[in-house]
Amino acid sequence: MLMKSSTQSLTEQLSARISERIRNRLLAPGARLPSVRQCAQQNGVSPSTVVAAYDQLLAQGLVEARKNRGFFVRESGRAAHVADDEDAHPVDPGLESAAANWSTAHWFAARAAGRAGPGVSPVNATALIRGMFHKISDKPQPGMGVFPPDWLESTFMPAAVRKVTNSRALQDFSLQYGEPLGDAGLRRVLAKKLSTLNVHTVPENIITTVGATHALDIVSRTLLRPGDPVMVEEPGWAVEFARLAALGMHILPVPRRADGPDLEVMARYCEVHKPKLYVSVSVFHNPTGYCLTPGSAHRVLQLANQHNFHVVEDDTYSHIAPEHATRLTALDGLQRTIYVSGFAKILAPNWRIGFMAAPPALVEQLLDTKLLATLTTPALLEKALALCIEQGQLRRHAERIRTRLDAARARSVKLALGAGCTFAAEPVGLFGWVETGVDTDALSQRMLDEGYLLAPGALFHAERKPSTLMRINFATTQEAAFWKTFARVRDEQAR
Repeated sequence: MLMKSSTQSLTEQLSARISERIRNRLLAPGARLPSVRQCAQQNGVSPSTVVAAYDQLLAQGLVEARKNRGFFVRESGRAAHVADDEDAHPVDPGLESAAANWSTAHWFAARAAGRAGPGVSPVNATALIRGMFHKISDKPQPGMGVFPPDWLESTFMPAAVRKVTNSRALQDFSLQYGEPLGDAGLRRVLAKKLSTLNVHTVPENIITTVGATHALDIVSRTLLRPGDPVMVEEPGWAVEFARLAALGMHILPVPRRADGPDLEVMARYCEVHKPKLYVSVSVFHNPTGYCLTPGSAHRVLQLANQHNFHVVEDDTYSHIAPEHATRLTALDGLQRTIYVSGFAKILAPNWRIGFMAAPPALVEQLLDTKLLATLTTPALLEKALALCIEQGQLRRHAERIRTRLDAARARSVKLALGAGCTFAAEPVGLFGWVETGVDTDALSQRMLDEGYLLAPGALFHAERKPSTLMRINFATTQEAAFWKTFARVRDEQAR
């Protein structure tokens, strides 16, 4: 909250708050700021304070004022323009006295904002990522996609690193780039681990990466060219939409249902667009928690064979999912499918270890892309991870996490229902897909003022559109304080 007793003026506090959000990409380039009246109401200040704050942001080059539209976050390379045509914008008598001491140019810029109507600046994909590095507050963050750090604490990981570094071979592998495919020991352990999921492969067809997202990027850069059509589940992982868009791909959103993708939509895409790739989260789909059924999986693979596209299956949540869950790669035998997973979610986010298992015919192409980007991956941490898996410590750790998550989910669901929310999908896995009854883009900005980062529903669509849904993390929504604040802010917004 803005405090009158602060050493900074209300104008400086408001300007600093908006400036920080812009720099941390919580307000994306091109996003519209709230109108002067709306911002004044949200922050409990006068319109003159808001215009003075926007004036500071204009001077810093962080925002621009557009005629008849409002204030917008500056886009790179775009020149700011301020409305200054007095005849075009008659003064509003209700604000005339407040505007008496403002510069003519900034007054009409403010009028442009006031006439633009309600403005919402959405939280985007990179904002959620930046939220992992720049804490919004010390409160648990409902929109984050990771387990709390204290859930991941262990003694076996440091012990594994110590054991590897005490090895006589440390100097040998530290003074070389290492194996292009990744540490041979880890790839052997991974091949054995995959067999428990009925994904059968050999170490030579496994490539280690700098996290699962890096693996997805390697697949895209190897199999696709700018403009190529790619089918992606919707709602879906916000980062995947943003990543593919940044690469210039033609995204084809496929509605995700409880049993799997909308097969009729997929079939139409195949006939009309000839897609090159389909990206799927079959198990504990993000954000809905849906799991693929065998029938849908078989039909997807039939389409892939019939229309000659590859499937990349992101199994990021495999560590908290049932082993018997249906996976496309298990049914396909890694012919048209590429399996991707990692260990950031369950074990050590900063170790950045991911991997892919690929068809033999694609391994060399995928490896070339990896070599051009990163040469090899850090052998020390890969060897330590191999120990954690081989000695059963990762499995026992995952079991503890699943037990703790089950209890957290039960508490979170009870609190969400008590706050007047409903669930658009059965609450399973790490995430809940929650119906709030209000526009969650606007809600997310209001909740930032309370110290909470939300994941609004619009974020999980290829083309952002208003949504009343939000994704919550069951591990970080167990506190009644969050839901009490949520209910108050939501009800204020609804009024």
